[in-house]
Amino acid sequence: MRIAVFGANGPTGRHLTGQALAAGHEVVAVTRSPGALTERPGLTVAVADATDPAAVDAAIAGTDAVLSALGTRFSKQPITTYSASAAAITEAMAHHGIKRLLAISSSIADPNWRPTGAHFFNHVLDPLVNRRLGRTLHEDMRRMEAVIRRTDLDWTLVRPSGLFEHPEVTDYLTAETSADGVFTARTDLAASMLRELEERRYVRTAMGVVTTAVKPNIAKLIWNEGVKKK
Repeated sequence: MRIAVFGANGPTGRHLTGQALAAGHEVVAVTRSPGALTERPGLTVAVADATDPAAVDAAIAGTDAVLSALGTRFSKQPITTYSASAAAITEAMAHHGIKRLLAISSSIADPNWRPTGAHFFNHVLDPLVNRRLGRTLHEDMRRMEAVIRRTDLDWTLVRPSGLFEHPEVTDYLTAETSADGVFTARTDLAASMLRELEERRYVRTAMGVVTTAVKPNIAKLIWNEGVKKK
């Protein structure tokens, strides 16, 4: 399958691109940073701003599916990256007749998500980090989800929990709407997206993804994912 990966140069996008190539897919890696990725067998690099409709349209031409691993840092200012890119991507997909879309969102988009047994997270970290520091980011993720839901594409909204780095794919869990867990390894997130691309278990709904076999250092996770500058 020939797939377009948006945010291919990002921390999740790199895992997604590498795993897709290893699985035998052809990948169009879409990035706005020229020279950030090097073309190799099976990999084509397309330079495009994901919020630019014309650039997006050109980047996805000839692909069979689109996977979005776009992301940004927490900010006090309004964020529009997710919703603006969703509008550009879905419009281009409709233009080219591409039906399959998987886009990374967050478990936070489910208002009822409360991981079992995670008292400190549910009552301290979640209100402080996700609902306050990450408020503008998650507001735009919800707008992105709304944009995608209004289309007639075969979409899947992929909702990980707290993202962290881990070198290997684990026995991750998936569930409709959101999954019961606090953390998601990026390797597992990428693997779950590629599996869903093939299995189509969560078409036109949300798929929660969590890692249970390993856990990250919480303080390091908050610093790396939400605070530290690139």
